[in-house]
Amino acid sequence: MKKLLASTVLAAGIMGFAGAASAEDCGRVTIANMNWASAEVLANIDKIILEEGYGCDAELVAGDTNPTLTSMIEKGEPDVAPEAWVNAMRTVLDKATDEGKLHYASESLSDGGVEGWWIPKYIADEHPDIKTVEDALAHPELFPHPDDASKGGLYNCPEGWGCRTNTTNMFKAYKGPDHNFELVETGSAAGLDGSIAKAYEGKDPWFGYYWAPTALLGKYEMVKLDFPAEFNKEQWDSCITKPDCADPQPNAWTKSEVYTVVTDRFKQAGGPAYDYLTERSWPNDTVNKLLAWMADNQATGEDAAYYFLNNSPDIWTKWVSEDAAEKVKKAVK
Repeated sequence: MKKLLASTVLAAGIMGFAGAASAEDCGRVTIANMNWASAEVLANIDKIILEEGYGCDAELVAGDTNPTLTSMIEKGEPDVAPEAWVNAMRTVLDKATDEGKLHYASESLSDGGVEGWWIPKYIADEHPDIKTVEDALAHPELFPHPDDASKGGLYNCPEGWGCRTNTTNMFKAYKGPDHNFELVETGSAAGLDGSIAKAYEGKDPWFGYYWAPTALLGKYEMVKLDFPAEFNKEQWDSCITKPDCADPQPNAWTKSEVYTVVTDRFKQAGGPAYDYLTERSWPNDTVNKLLAWMADNQATGEDAAYYFLNNSPDIWTKWVSEDAAEKVKKAVK
């Protein structure tokens, strides 16, 4: 009987230790909290799910694209970059993944970051023949310049942003002036956002540059127009992105690839926690709506993460195990 009791106690101890070890498998994980809204929300969602669902000791650390990814390659820290816009560093990152230093866990934005020229949905519904930028440029009378209604106006990207050079060169490439269009200078991000909000208030015409994911596109439904040309990377890099390009040719914005990047250390140590990051992916439409809620409520990234986890279990429970889902649901109530 004593031997049986001792065996039972020993077995229970081993099982208890195994359970504790399993809960601690994930260990410490550092998550880059990038300095824009969608990345901030995603970092906070990851922190909550990794802590509550998988027992990780998760910590958010300040980050930005180039410094964070460079640090991950050179120092192995932080462990996770939840929303890394990789196009600008793709060659370096591919080398690091080939060497096994880093790994692409998932495409965090399933449809990628989106840039281009847009019109309001009510304009697209009223004029279903306008599907491409050339269609819009053929009708300056439908998109009057705010300072001169005799010309069409295309709203430019804000001063100092890379997209301003791209838009200006693409405007030349598609012969905007020959179509009686002029660029509308918005001056700032607030000016650009304000122009769309004002157009929507009066159901007025609007045509110009914008991007996703953003709070504004979660609030105002816009339609991105197609570019009739295929993306030409060589011409894009050598001309469209250069302020002094003399002869830009028609091109198209490429999809901005947005990945969750992790260090090899975390891939090896994370276990089921790493598996979660390989499943976690969401579309721009979902992010836009969440960012709109965040802006309307002056919420922080943490606030928005809790709001999402409480209100969208149909989305995030597909990323996690049933056990982790139940733990997270209890924790965020």
